[in-house]
Amino acid sequence: MPTAETYDYIIVGAGSAGCVVANRLSTDPDCSVLLVEAGGRDRNPLFRLPMLMGRLFHSGICNWSYHTEPVPALDGRSLYWPRGKVLGGSSTINGMVYVRGSRHDYDRWAQMGLPGWSYDEVLPAFRRSEAHVERDDAYHHRAGELTVCRARGRNPLFDRFVEAGGQAGHPINDDFNGAEQEGCGRYDFTIRRGKRWSTSFAFLRPVRHRRNLTVLTDALTRRVLVENGRASGVEVARNGQARRVGAAREVILSAGTVNSPQLLLLSGIGPPGELERHGIEVVHDLPGVGRNLQDHVDCVLSWECQEPITLYRDLRADRLAASIVRGMVFGEGIATTFPYEAGAFLKTRPELVAPDIQLHFMPALERTANLHFPNPFKRDPVEANHGLTVRVGPIVPESRGTVTLRSADPAVPPRIQPNYLESAADLRTMIVGVRMVRDLMGQPAFDRYRGRELAPGEEARTDREIETWLRASAMTTFHPVGTCKMGIDPMAVVDARLRVHGLEGLRIADASIMPIITSGNTNAPAIMIGEKAAEFLRGGEEAA
Repeated sequence: MPTAETYDYIIVGAGSAGCVVANRLSTDPDCSVLLVEAGGRDRNPLFRLPMLMGRLFHSGICNWSYHTEPVPALDGRSLYWPRGKVLGGSSTINGMVYVRGSRHDYDRWAQMGLPGWSYDEVLPAFRRSEAHVERDDAYHHRAGELTVCRARGRNPLFDRFVEAGGQAGHPINDDFNGAEQEGCGRYDFTIRRGKRWSTSFAFLRPVRHRRNLTVLTDALTRRVLVENGRASGVEVARNGQARRVGAAREVILSAGTVNSPQLLLLSGIGPPGELERHGIEVVHDLPGVGRNLQDHVDCVLSWECQEPITLYRDLRADRLAASIVRGMVFGEGIATTFPYEAGAFLKTRPELVAPDIQLHFMPALERTANLHFPNPFKRDPVEANHGLTVRVGPIVPESRGTVTLRSADPAVPPRIQPNYLESAADLRTMIVGVRMVRDLMGQPAFDRYRGRELAPGEEARTDREIETWLRASAMTTFHPVGTCKMGIDPMAVVDARLRVHGLEGLRIADASIMPIITSGNTNAPAIMIGEKAAEFLRGGEEAA
């Protein structure tokens, strides 16, 4: 199959990191950039409204709609794993929560022999992207492309949550991305004027006019082409036709934690035993590909609310329709907010150097957030529909999973085994987390509102009872990372400059390179990784 055309750089995946890399590389008019995306354009206007995220997230629209293998420690349950398949990637379908992680996360990376990745060294990359609406200080910036704003919701129960956290003895924190992460407060979001601000809108749309940038959508990358130890291009399939595209300088994989390792394996790069099992010729022996998978597992605790002031009243079908129109036209109203606006980063043990659990609070029940629309013509008791929800889980999990091939066919989804709660330490942390949430929600700030505990309920009081409930109900917060980890050990896939070990002209720039997962939501770190990759590429190899 002849090579149809050649670009200086080929970026595979127009997601949270890929859009950043495409933007930064194409600032040089003398280099040509091809951005390849398996999904389509982000034209669905409903994805712009933050409140609709819950419903659309589970719809399968613009989504790879993966499912895990049965997870042994979760009673053999298979979990839904949505990943964005669209311009903007998962930033087009996610919860828009902007959390960078703790200082300790990145300093640990640097201590693992990865120069350039300490907190002080990645902070400039975070600030470079950010256009914060309200904050401008040593930690924040207002002149970047990625609009970030404070929580917009006005429901008084958010303030009650923060107040209860203080009553429980936890710090109050106005900025989880500032000097300290620990405490209770409200999150920041990638929302601009009431609309989702994905990386496609922030970084790609403003530069689509550049003549040296080509964006190819609905194009599945089948494999990376390797010649004489160097990545020479990619093979893509579009409209039923396969073609080869050459890369004069480098190929950058930004396909995500699932698809980047899958693409390496399909290209013959990975553990020889797995490749041979699927009849794939071994191009480069790299045993760590698809290993080191990490994700944040959590659980949902809920209570009845004794007063009708939760989001349920705003999401009644007739009221929601009016809110959607108002949000689309004016960028105002309940549809322009995200339901989990308050939260916390807490330590389960005081001697810890950084928080090890994260909380998300919502003044509604989970079914309300997923827009199982209330019936405006049916009068139900308050406690039947008005509720309070807190999600809690460990943010520095020890459990590790894998992404492996199911088939040598690029169109067949890979096997995903996250191994949630495989580590006894993760289970212990979750049990303590459940008890800490109960303590927080039991504070006087909620006395007026708190009704009967719905989940896990009175039947789960002992550690063994809570464990049984967790195994039956724990889920993911959709933060997979680590399957092409950065490092200097034998299982590392990329080095500190994101170059694939043992090959030339091939880098990876997405959340898959994280050696250890960051503390909290992972979209902001993925964007930072895109900034760092562009920094390395534009600085040349002398920067290494």
